[in-house]
Amino acid sequence: MNIAEGIGLPKGENGMTADIVLYIGSSAIILWGVAHVAPTRSVVGGFGPISGDHKRIITMEWIAEGLTLCFIGLLVLLITALDGSQDSVSRNVYRISAVMLLVMAGLSLLTGARTSIVPIKVCPIVKTTVAALFLLGSAL
Repeated sequence: MNIAEGIGLPKGENGMTADIVLYIGSSAIILWGVAHVAPTRSVVGGFGPISGDHKRIITMEWIAEGLTLCFIGLLVLLITALDGSQDSVSRNVYRISAVMLLVMAGLSLLTGARTSIVPIKVCPIVKTTVAALFLLGSAL
């Protein structure tokens, strides 16, 4: 019995189940990345009166995380669409992307999630969930 059968998912030809799981995960993290970048101006403004240098650094870091999330999602999406989920290189990309998301989730958990801002508190959950989907997709 393979993993797909063990959790009750049908295993179609060419890993259709894996593809679906991976497309869901990549779409979710791309949307989360876009949602991360979109409010940058209000996030930076929420810090109150700070120096121009500090505003630029916060802006840069906030956008960099959002773009990183988008990149990870696009990488998984494009690898799946172009090379398929059953290729050994594709599976390694999924696993490495999952590890990066888990590292980012840990960082968020230790820093941002300790704030009173709800979306930042949710961030480690989103990243961990998508990492789990990537790992599942790599195993199907």
